[in-house]
Amino acid sequence: MKIAVFSTKSYDRQSLERYNAQFGHDLTFFEPRLSPETAALARGFPGVCIFVNDACNATVIDDLAQHGTKIIATRSAGYNQIDLAAAKRHGIMAARVPAYSPNAVSEFTVALMLTLGRKTHKAYNRTREFNFEIAGLEGFELRDKTVGVFGTGKIGQMVIKNLSGFGCRILAYDKYPSEEAKKYATYVDGPTFARESDIITLHCPLTPETRHILNEETLPYLKDGVFIVNTSRGALLDTDKVIKFLKSGKIGLLAIDVYEEEADYFYRDLSDRVPTNDELARLLTFPNVLVTSHMAFLTDHALRNIAETTLGNFAEFERTGQCANAVSE
Repeated sequence: MKIAVFSTKSYDRQSLERYNAQFGHDLTFFEPRLSPETAALARGFPGVCIFVNDACNATVIDDLAQHGTKIIATRSAGYNQIDLAAAKRHGIMAARVPAYSPNAVSEFTVALMLTLGRKTHKAYNRTREFNFEIAGLEGFELRDKTVGVFGTGKIGQMVIKNLSGFGCRILAYDKYPSEEAKKYATYVDGPTFARESDIITLHCPLTPETRHILNEETLPYLKDGVFIVNTSRGALLDTDKVIKFLKSGKIGLLAIDVYEEEADYFYRDLSDRVPTNDELARLLTFPNVLVTSHMAFLTDHALRNIAETTLGNFAEFERTGQCANAVSE
């Protein structure tokens, strides 16, 4: 199949080209994100491959449909960037990678906890300047904490399993409890989860129900000095209110690999430009905040799974007109 690949980075191209040998697709790589301004690049391509920050909205899908696109496949588990109603209206298949490597995201989530919890990032910066003083680098041990895992799908389950080795108490919250998660964690109701969790890590999809789930109304119910980790979707947090509660001390530590308005910033080198996003710039000034650029997925194992599953989605659709990893409203 002839496929237009958007939001292409060097690692995307390398992995897709490597594993395409078994599929034989005709891949054309585009560095820009898919948007109304770049949709014309996909004209004449039956397949369009996107990533998390592409804007696959109704305007874009209308354009794609008029010029021969039959399937849109995202190289991610989340698919909130695709207007599924518009795709259905035009008879365009939408597909995803349901589980490229839950362990990759889980390990990164735990790494963020350890980094802020033991201040290894600060120690690294000190020693780079030949400063070997350790005053001010006191941390905490996970075994002394209660960690709340919000969302126990594949990634949440793996986070729970990986955390179990640290000896911490693990609470879980999900509308649909997992038997696997119950081996290591205790499911509790929302108020108990909020009241007793020293660390809260978010692992749920972005839906209208979960958008800004941590906001001015819900944040006060959390423990004073709570440590919040988000490696899921940026819009789970109401950033303006999170900053407010960081300033008050209600939030003691914050580690985020995602940001609500990341599309214009993440995956780009902006080091020589004046920051234009006030909230992001403000977050980066806090000494108790760690921001990474949506890279929890970025392992060799995950890239292989992403490439093989994405290319397989296109191949299955081309062969049968169906796709096991299709998504719908």
